[in-house]
Amino acid sequence: MDDASAISEPAAPAEETSVLPLETSSAIPPAELEQLTADIVAALKTVYDPEIPADIYELGLIYKVDIDNDRNVAIEMTLTAPGCPVAGEMPGWVENAVGAIPGVGRVDVTMTFDPPWSQDRMSDEARVALDWY
Repeated sequence: MDDASAISEPAAPAEETSVLPLETSSAIPPAELEQLTADIVAALKTVYDPEIPADIYELGLIYKVDIDNDRNVAIEMTLTAPGCPVAGEMPGWVENAVGAIPGVGRVDVTMTFDPPWSQDRMSDEARVALDWY
């Protein structure tokens, strides 16, 4: 998403750093954290909802990404609808994509439908790709 402020984020524990937006309390060196963040976003952009020709990051399905000091990644995401046919598979796709990044430890993906996804979470890139502007 281009607008990180649109992401609803509860306060992260002191030992974790939120990817969107970056915080400065991490024990991970800033340059490494910046690269890891870019790599995670790039990995998330490789995962597509099979029914929508846009990636899950640009669709706004990623609500929260936390990286702890051991480089474990916790991802909170949603789907476009609770009855999505790939609801059981997509968290695994996300886990595999992010887990393939060198230096990343454990990856935990949690699904949530609170708040429900809506089209206003989509980036301008996704809106153009879907002709929903």
